[in-house]
Amino acid sequence: MDTSWIQVFVLTLAECVAPAGKTVCQEQQFELQFLRKADCEYALEQLVAAKSELDYVIVNRQKSGCVPSATQSETYKSLEDISAALGDSPGWRVPGDDASRRAVVQEDHGKRLANLMPCEETNYVVPCKVGEIIVEEINGDNVEVWKQD
Repeated sequence: MDTSWIQVFVLTLAECVAPAGKTVCQEQQFELQFLRKADCEYALEQLVAAKSELDYVIVNRQKSGCVPSATQSETYKSLEDISAALGDSPGWRVPGDDASRRAVVQEDHGKRLANLMPCEETNYVVPCKVGEIIVEEINGDNVEVWKQD
């Protein structure tokens, strides 16, 4: 195993959030990393669309976007090397384009999506959905966003 620099795309979302009953909002930013530019741009579109529907959030589109960057990462010479190094890790799976695994994930996503109410109807009480995105809360303020590939 070696380390090397790989290209990533950093999605930055700048927003100003006003708590209920307040007229002044608090600016905040968060960043997500993607390996593909198309994935980054799609996530940005979905997040901006979802946030734009909220009465108490203003998205600063000039400070939000996807930019190329790099991150240092462990690299392996072959699939066998990475399987040997990570094969006993919990949740490890061999990388590759496994259409059947993707089909199962999409089917599960579709079933779960069909059973959730839109976030607008639940007053953003999670779990709920925004379009094709499933929004979940985990231990407080952390929110996972699920989208169908």
